[in-house]
Amino acid sequence: MGAAGGRLRFWDSSALLALAVREPFSEWLDLLLRRDPDVALWWGAILDCVEALVEVRRRERVTEAGFERGRALVDQLRARAFEVQPSEEVRARALRILTVHPLRADRALQLAAALVWCREHTQGVGFVCLDDTLRLAAAQEGFRVLPYAGEVHEPEP
Repeated sequence: MGAAGGRLRFWDSSALLALAVREPFSEWLDLLLRRDPDVALWWGAILDCVEALVEVRRRERVTEAGFERGRALVDQLRARAFEVQPSEEVRARALRILTVHPLRADRALQLAAALVWCREHTQGVGFVCLDDTLRLAAAQEGFRVLPYAGEVHEPEP
């Protein structure tokens, strides 16, 4: 399974988290996921999401029930997703990414996983992300960043 098989998109942890904890783009992401329910993601994205869910629960931005709903949603997404596993190939790309983009290692790994997943054929491939720095790096690598990034590419048809 890969990017060539249709409209499958790569989702980073910031976009996954916005599905689990209501944020300004959550409704738009819900619609995107309903329209195209197939998801590709990095193996570590689930860890990022659970870490963030625990933090918002700690800060009382979400109730215990909200935390459980968010955790269940993240688990459901993972169960049906194509998950890019850790590998030397992902690490090599992440090391290159760290030298050319101002990203932290966790975000470089997500972008590297997306590149491995689509076999570096990024033209027209969707990269769903809410993190501004990662969005810019993904667009510079050739991905079609969603939500739409007008400063980097044309709207999706």
